[in-house]
Amino acid sequence: AMARGPERVSVLLPTYNERDNLPLVVWLLQRTFTDSGIDFEIIIVDDGSPDGTQEVARQLEKIYGSDKIVRQLFLFPSGTAYIHGMKYATGNFIVIMDADLSHHVRLCFVYSGKQKEGNFDIVSGTRYKGNGGVYGWDLKRKLISRGANFLTQVLLRPGASDLTGSFRLYRKEVLEKLMEKCVSKGYVFQMEMIVRARQLGFTIGEVPISFVDRVYGESKLGGNEIVSFLKGLLTLFATT
Repeated sequence: AMARGPERVSVLLPTYNERDNLPLVVWLLQRTFTDSGIDFEIIIVDDGSPDGTQEVARQLEKIYGSDKIVRQLFLFPSGTAYIHGMKYATGNFIVIMDADLSHHVRLCFVYSGKQKEGNFDIVSGTRYKGNGGVYGWDLKRKLISRGANFLTQVLLRPGASDLTGSFRLYRKEVLEKLMEKCVSKGYVFQMEMIVRARQLGFTIGEVPISFVDRVYGESKLGGNEIVSFLKGLLTLFATT
């Protein structure tokens, strides 16, 4: 039974003040999945946004129907949005992505194809292989990102070239197993998922992506994020 590809994909979309982005992201996702003939649902997990994101989600649910748009409200520390959203997922594959359009929605389509091709447990994007690239980033952020990845490669040898991307496709039961094991929050969470997946022997397919920076607002990767990333990395290295 493990050999099947995506029949229904659940997209987990954690939001916080994404009122402007949300209708566009949902429309793009809906179009992408409809074009590729894959059944889908979008689970909007909102962290109590004060900007009316919830209201927008409610409207979208009316427009697309509640079998396609599932609205949830949560008020928990970062990293738990996925765990919360998972409870409502009915797909056999789950996509985890940001609502901020850093990630081309088209990737959902590419990822599903890649998954079928190699029957992978996880499909992840990489900015460090093939024609993937980073646009709209200044040198400092490029260095930090590359440096973070390089350190991770050296310490953990994860067998995937880009560990900090937050756009992935998971087989549902694989994601559930990983969630049980994961302890990190925020930025390190994405990395830990891949490291644990490798340890548990799950297969990972990679797709080169061009990472387009946030359309609205600033990147969430500030100085304190880098510090917590390094702490998390060393903790992982010590405990895995």
